[in-house]
Amino acid sequence: MWLYAAALVGLCYLLRWYREKQVVSHLRDKYVFITGCDSGFGHLLARQLDLRGLRVLAACLTEKGAQQLRDQTSDRLETVILDVTKTESISAATQWVKERVGDGGLWGLVNNAGISIPTAPNEWLTKHDFMKILDVNLLGLLEVTLSLLSLVRKARGRVVNVSSVVGRVSLLGGGYCISKYGVEAFSDSLRRELSYFGVKVALIEPGFFKTNVTSPEKISRAIQEAWDRVSPEVKEIYGEKFLASGGGTHSDEIHGFNLEMTWEWWRVKESVEKLGSQCYNSLYLVTNCMEHALTACHPRTRYSPGWDAKLLFIPMSYMPTWLVDAMVYWRSPRPIKAL
Repeated sequence: MWLYAAALVGLCYLLRWYREKQVVSHLRDKYVFITGCDSGFGHLLARQLDLRGLRVLAACLTEKGAQQLRDQTSDRLETVILDVTKTESISAATQWVKERVGDGGLWGLVNNAGISIPTAPNEWLTKHDFMKILDVNLLGLLEVTLSLLSLVRKARGRVVNVSSVVGRVSLLGGGYCISKYGVEAFSDSLRRELSYFGVKVALIEPGFFKTNVTSPEKISRAIQEAWDRVSPEVKEIYGEKFLASGGGTHSDEIHGFNLEMTWEWWRVKESVEKLGSQCYNSLYLVTNCMEHALTACHPRTRYSPGWDAKLLFIPMSYMPTWLVDAMVYWRSPRPIKAL
């Protein structure tokens, strides 16, 4: 019986591999619009798709970022300045895209733009701190998508939204996890609605990779700024040790990935400083998933690049709440006045 079961599983994986290897035709005629191309995943994806022959429309926040991208790509790639928090900027970029794609529509929309700070324990933050992240990661993504949806539907194309493993398991305070949970919910509803029109929606849920989002310097500075603003009462409850606590470490090696980072994230400032060396350096693991979502005839609904995502965070998202809480408490610093 086990032999039959193994054969069936093997056959399923073989069929899946065959389906996922089939590539969309006429890629050189297809336009893809990508947000957040100044650096990180967006910058690399724009270069990668340009080499593949697609017509890339890259949105950058700054002219400097746009110029750097143009210097590294072919003449086919075009750039536009876009601030996803401003309606007028989104409207101008939408009109710019319409003029370029014409009647063929927009094959791919990649919502990649995102920020991760201010990040700190929730009680240290203000409503403005939460809104700063939500405006970019969630509300900006929503408005860009809604503005370009008619063009994507016309091409029967793809929407690729960049979420995160923390859109599955909330590991830190602030607006980042909230925004990614929102991206997950929006993508699920959008996928079901657009399936009637032949449009496919994919979610990218990376683990921890070395980008501006995981910059130790920026995160550490944001935590310190939040701490400096909190009331004396809150400082007394948490204590200075909570801010700079070291604690123990937990380290396992899985396929070359050091899982120490996963737990060290909770060592607050001291651990944030180690984050850069413990994140994945190979951004291609993420951009290859994005490329597959845009070019495969049968893309996946969700992609989870990174062994930390596959072997830790995704399984955690299916565990009982009490068990996940226990895992988090196990490696979390305790406020000085904790019960």
